[in-house]
Amino acid sequence: MQTRKIPVTIVTGFLGSGKTTLLRHILQHAGGLRVAVIVNEFGELGIDGEILKGCGIGCDEDDNEAEGQLYELANGCLCCTVQEEFFPVMEKLVERREQIDHVLIETSGLALPKPLVQAFNWPQIKNSFTVDAVVTVVDGPAAASGQFAENPLAVEAQRKADPNLDHESPLHELFEDQLSAADLVILNKTDLLDDSKQNEVEALIREEIPSQVKVVRAHMGQLDLHALLGLQSASEDAIHLRHDHHGSADDADHHHDEFDSVVIEAQVTSREATIAALQSLVENHTIYRVKGFAALPDAAMRLVIQGVGRRFDSYFDRRWQAEESRRSRFVLIGEDLDQKALQQAFDVALNAVPHGAAQQA
Repeated sequence: MQTRKIPVTIVTGFLGSGKTTLLRHILQHAGGLRVAVIVNEFGELGIDGEILKGCGIGCDEDDNEAEGQLYELANGCLCCTVQEEFFPVMEKLVERREQIDHVLIETSGLALPKPLVQAFNWPQIKNSFTVDAVVTVVDGPAAASGQFAENPLAVEAQRKADPNLDHESPLHELFEDQLSAADLVILNKTDLLDDSKQNEVEALIREEIPSQVKVVRAHMGQLDLHALLGLQSASEDAIHLRHDHHGSADDADHHHDEFDSVVIEAQVTSREATIAALQSLVENHTIYRVKGFAALPDAAMRLVIQGVGRRFDSYFDRRWQAEESRRSRFVLIGEDLDQKALQQAFDVALNAVPHGAAQQA
């Protein structure tokens, strides 16, 4: 019988910082490591979950009825819904502990890591799990600009969308709280910064972290797994010593405006035309985040497209399955979104934009 504690890595960071990309990188290079993943999800189309399932963790290939190792917690901030959302999942993992070597948790973009780490001191969890590390992903160009997030409006919308999130504190305080809980900081998107700017951002980060915490510079989460896993920080033992601005999550205001998540679909002709059409929607509507899949003609692989503001990136993640409907679908997250109007505008834009018009990252 297994008696060791299962190590858990908590990945936090603002919207668009690269958390899902980092998890995907870890899973693709995990070798024989058996990893369970918990993600916060928003919207009708579980894009983050689908992206990670493309790494082969969604189901057992030999038994389609077997329960997979990906757990999606919809529309809930883990830092505030530990008992309702998080604890039942951890109970399931305890039952399957013989099949799991490591757990990855991706928090929502504005989740405060400290309350989640503190939950690992609960007797039912502490006996089976330990926090190997809290990894905070920082968007380098955004931090260099003083915004902390690439699209501050998207962050503000995310605050309004989840009644469990603090939406009154200044953004820099939330940024500082994510850093203060970190055992490792990843300064991401360094390919978009010169050495001088990278040094400036790292100096900013070091003002908020304990001296022993490392800052690792990266591009799109391309890191050696030895730098990410097996840190053995046991973060739950000392998290109470870490400074934070917000105290108990129980004091949060739970009366916020909703914001919308809609899905649009289409048959598309090219990567460039699809991204350009999505950008036209962002320009003309209050859309903060775009995530989805495109089925390109004569392409055997599924194209993932993600956008924050006008910045879009894309990559092929896996082959289309025989039983899948090869139709492009995208979830749009924003305010005052009308699905029918957006679908019509998307159809018109796809027929109007020339090839090569998109501004890709």
